[in-house]
Amino acid sequence: MNRSAESGGGEGPVVLPERAASLVELLRRHAARTEEQRRVAEENIAALDEAGLFGITVPRRFGGHQASVRTLVEVGAELGRGCGSTAWTTSLINVSGWVIGLFPERAQREVYEANLRARACAALPPHGTSTPADGGQVITGRWGFASGCLHAEWALLGVSITDAGGERPDQGLALVPMNQLKIEETWHVAGMCGTGSNTLIAHDVFVPAHRILSVTGAKQGRYPTEFRDEVLYRAAFVPTLALSLAGPLLGLARGGMELVRASLARGRGISHTFYEQARQAPSTQMQCAEAAQLIDTATLHLMRAADDVDNCAARGQCMPLLDRARVRMDIATVARSSREALDILLTVHGAKSFADGNPLQRIWRDQETGSRHALINPAIATEIYGRALLGIGDQVSPLI
Repeated sequence: MNRSAESGGGEGPVVLPERAASLVELLRRHAARTEEQRRVAEENIAALDEAGLFGITVPRRFGGHQASVRTLVEVGAELGRGCGSTAWTTSLINVSGWVIGLFPERAQREVYEANLRARACAALPPHGTSTPADGGQVITGRWGFASGCLHAEWALLGVSITDAGGERPDQGLALVPMNQLKIEETWHVAGMCGTGSNTLIAHDVFVPAHRILSVTGAKQGRYPTEFRDEVLYRAAFVPTLALSLAGPLLGLARGGMELVRASLARGRGISHTFYEQARQAPSTQMQCAEAAQLIDTATLHLMRAADDVDNCAARGQCMPLLDRARVRMDIATVARSSREALDILLTVHGAKSFADGNPLQRIWRDQETGSRHALINPAIATEIYGRALLGIGDQVSPLI
């Protein structure tokens, strides 16, 4: 499918989640292999690429959809129904594409002119060091948890920027071709195994200045892109990054509900009771209703947060601190509600949920792992929001 042919008009926000939904069964068929091989199945990658689902946040100028943050999370939620690792990888590749859209046009062209379907991954913590060089910085470091690096041509790497005097006045994101980096296989985990979130290594890699984004400026809504009329690339920095993690978590909970309902519809009973059909038990009905309500709660908070970010960007405003803090709280609510819903569904489904061949145990492990990402941490998000609500100036994190 020609991505450039589908980027015009307003069809993207509606059609892209539908395309994602059409791939759910394909992702389910390959979910076990994705986990076993610790990378997204190539059949999934090809189908996602054909559907244009790696171009959600790519500028239209390069044939992408340049859609909305809401579309990004809706697609993540649909894909998460089929495979948590695939959804997570796709969402993080897309948010990396969004970050590239914040760079100067020169950097964007270097990424997309040679390959309109180029993909990027990101490792944001400043685990790299730099030394100033003529026209840029020379970086060295190791960056773990680089989700999607096995399917990317570029990487965004967090570095401490060093000036000529040896001071470190800023933190940056360096945009580096993957062929200048080494991948070390370090991703051996209990859940989200298929994301291939390995470690990237750079040793004395030169990065020109136009391919280094100031994180300090970005957090304040100052982006170096010359295209000020492109609404998507005015979205708030940290909220957009954090929201990209939330869609797959909601999708996992939805996928778990679908599996349990399908099992109940087949008429199984409850062991050690007189119920020949579990669906006839009031306890089952009440637990399913409670899980569904928790999933609805996660959905409402996720979509509100995405809409808040989109609407603020459309108005051309820098998102206020209180609103950004609330987005962090909304995302924490998505994680907490989705986890609680899955916990109930596992109880309904019983001990067989944990059989190796049962996809519900993989969904549970993916949810438990993904929802522990540092940007999601519900306790920290609650503290951030509480401080913002009470006007306390000292915060507990720079990432708001």
